[in-house]
Amino acid sequence: MRLVPWLRRLLARRSPTQQASPASIRRRPAQVITLAFLATIATGTLLLSLPVASTGQRASFVEALFTAASATCVTGLIVVDTQTFWTPFGQAVIVVLIQIGGFGVMTVASLLGLLLSRRLGLRTRLVAAESTHSVSLGDVKQVMLGALRFTLVAEAVVAVVLAVRLTVTYGESLGHAVWSGVFHSVSAFNNAGFSIYGDSLMRFVTDPWVCLPICLAVIVGGVGFPVLLELWRLHRTRRSPGTRSFLSQPSRWSVHTRLTLSATAVLLVVGTVFFLTVEWRNPATFGPLDPPGKVLAAFTQAVMPRTAGFNSVDTSQLNHGSWFFTDMLMFIGGGSAGTAGGIKIGTFAVLAFVIWSELRGDPDVTLFDRRLSLTTQRQAMTVALLGVGAIVVPTLAITVSVPASVIPLDRVLFEVISAFTTTGLSTGITADLEPWHQTMLVVLMFLGRLGPITLGTGLALRERRRMYRRPESAVIIG
Repeated sequence: MRLVPWLRRLLARRSPTQQASPASIRRRPAQVITLAFLATIATGTLLLSLPVASTGQRASFVEALFTAASATCVTGLIVVDTQTFWTPFGQAVIVVLIQIGGFGVMTVASLLGLLLSRRLGLRTRLVAAESTHSVSLGDVKQVMLGALRFTLVAEAVVAVVLAVRLTVTYGESLGHAVWSGVFHSVSAFNNAGFSIYGDSLMRFVTDPWVCLPICLAVIVGGVGFPVLLELWRLHRTRRSPGTRSFLSQPSRWSVHTRLTLSATAVLLVVGTVFFLTVEWRNPATFGPLDPPGKVLAAFTQAVMPRTAGFNSVDTSQLNHGSWFFTDMLMFIGGGSAGTAGGIKIGTFAVLAFVIWSELRGDPDVTLFDRRLSLTTQRQAMTVALLGVGAIVVPTLAITVSVPASVIPLDRVLFEVISAFTTTGLSTGITADLEPWHQTMLVVLMFLGRLGPITLGTGLALRERRRMYRRPESAVIIG
């Protein structure tokens, strides 16, 4: 008689339908994501190491690994010229890696939000659903299919515009124009920054039919799929006659959408004005351009630090102040659950509201008539400070091993931030670094691509309640 209860406990313990423990639930998402991206990078490295992938000498292991990691992590940093070093097969491998990396990050981040909502308590889930208009747990398939459809449509539209422009205006053959349009549209929407032109977009610096579609793809891809999904659903529910467009009613947007779009607009305007002012007379960048060309170049330069990586002017010839301002834009990055990197606009905006509330002496941090939880404030501070640490350590390692007379500190810092934020902008020193420096940048790109997603989700999943609180104390600040 005692055997039956023992057998039942054994079968229950080994049953595949048995609910996993909280610890295993917390570990599994990070493991799956990490292994999937590592497998993609390994496959890309193997394919790029084949003789058919390069035009001349076979790519070394570090060259293939760096390119595969940069494409999968949608960064855009290169150690060899994409146009001349890689064959059409190698370029096709790169664009496939970009598509897998970009789409994977977008859907994984969205689906981790669903996992997070499953793990949170009922009250917290209701508050989150009310403030973010997030999708339900039954919409996993719709989320993935919606993201895939939107990605393919957006890339196809940009590719057609670019192909027509390259054929009509620049006299490129139809085949090369189509391939260039597809390559750059995929690279732009996924914020990768890879280009099959050796000078990136510098030959198109004053051409709005090339720069603006690419900039638009970068912005849309970097906003984040949760924002795009919410706007689309609001659009579908407001199509009845006599109703106003959702674009004219921002009060209906969730806090996350309003915060992301407003902060994006502010950063684009501030960035455009800054670059236009600082680089107006620089003879190596904006100086030779006419006023409309300067405005277009400034806008493009403000968009690309959102972790896109294209450049329409020579980045190495920018003023030192422009480098530092670009560092700040790259560190902020784009929207959550999108193809952009950085600490994310939401994190930066939350910290800005925290500082503003503290300066005003407000007891609570409020944004858009909503009180921000202390948990969100701590998570934002944790992500930002860990991002700073991830940048400081490699910068210190490279500057210690390379004399400042060879590579100055500001160039090293620019390159490290570009790698961690998966931006891809470069002052031209990546190819001159030692192999172990380049390997360090590979690790940094990987951490920068997956770190904020897994860290943000992990911090939320680790939230726990205590039945007691320690006595309160204070530390002298300042």
